Amino acid sequence: MTTQAKLTETQTTILRAAAGRPDGNIEPLPPNVRGGARAKVIEGLLTRCLVIDADGRHLLTDAGYAAVGKQRPVPKGVQKMDAPDALTKREATHALQKLEVTAPTIRPGTKLAAIIDAMRNPDGATVAQMMAGTGWQAHTVRGAISGMVRKRLGYEVATEKGKDGQRAYRIA
Repeated sequence: MTTQAKLTETQTTILRAAAGRPDGNIEPLPPNVRGGARAKVIEGLLTRCLVIDADGRHLLTDAGYAAVGKQRPVPKGVQKMDAPDALTKREATHALQKLEVTAPTIRPGTKLAAIIDAMRNPDGATVAQMMAGTGWQAHTVRGAISGMVRKRLGYEVATEKGKDGQRAYRIA
């Protein structure tokens, strides 16, 4: 039933399960695929272009659907192009883009939420203050600010050196 590439039984099982999900996500993987095996299976699917990495999730590509003899499902609100009152190609693309956009959210009570709350203070917060609030080490706090707060969540972070020489971070 597979086309083009010869897939392992595990890869085929994962692709079939993902093709049955509305978003085409390969997670959750079968319980017997853990550790190094998980990494190898995902690497093999990425190498064959059967899945793509989208914000830490692995989603099926059209080739992934075709490998198990299925087609990508059409999202609700978007009509098939061969329907009599079908949308134009540009309208369909625009509708798909609108469906995929979701604002990132932060769960309250998490350590990342504590960092963001501390940085919302008008005077900002020092790394030492954020370390005390989260129990994280300094490099972890700085990494969270750079990776999650700035890049993933899109906040504008301003830094200022205080009179005591400590750098304070605040959300602008």
